Amino acid sequence: MATRKAATPVAILLAALMLNGCLQGAIDDNKRQLDQQQTELSQLQQQVTALQTQQAHASYSAAPSAPGTCDTAVMNDATHKGGERMAAGEVDKALGYYQDAVSACPTSGEAQLNLANTYEAIGDRAEAIAHYRLAATASGSDGGLGAAQKARAALSRMGASS
Repeated sequence: MATRKAATPVAILLAALMLNGCLQGAIDDNKRQLDQQQTELSQLQQQVTALQTQQAHASYSAAPSAPGTCDTAVMNDATHKGGERMAAGEVDKALGYYQDAVSACPTSGEAQLNLANTYEAIGDRAEAIAHYRLAATASGSDGGLGAAQKARAALSRMGASS
């Protein structure tokens, strides 16, 4: 009888250890699933932000202009809204507006300069340099000389040639 009593606590202990192992596996599975869902949620939040940005500046047509043309009304509206977003510290939203301004008037030195400044602000050096170069050689009649000088100065500051 003494042997039987000793076996019971050992059996209970073994059963408890096995149950604990099974539970730990379930806990680990739940943690992995939670991590995956959090990743998906972050991606959805980024998509919502992108859609909100698109909707925020959909009040005008930003269709690219035909080569050699300039829709100054769209460019001016987009530039104004981009400036408001920059002043509010919403650089990503300003970027969309400045892209619209360049689409409306690709030869505008000021539009190219604003876009270059914004790319530089978000840390996209390659795009900033590309648009500074376009601003430096722009032929638009929107004060392009001033924009060209500013663009050349920015290129020099960044160690890039015009």
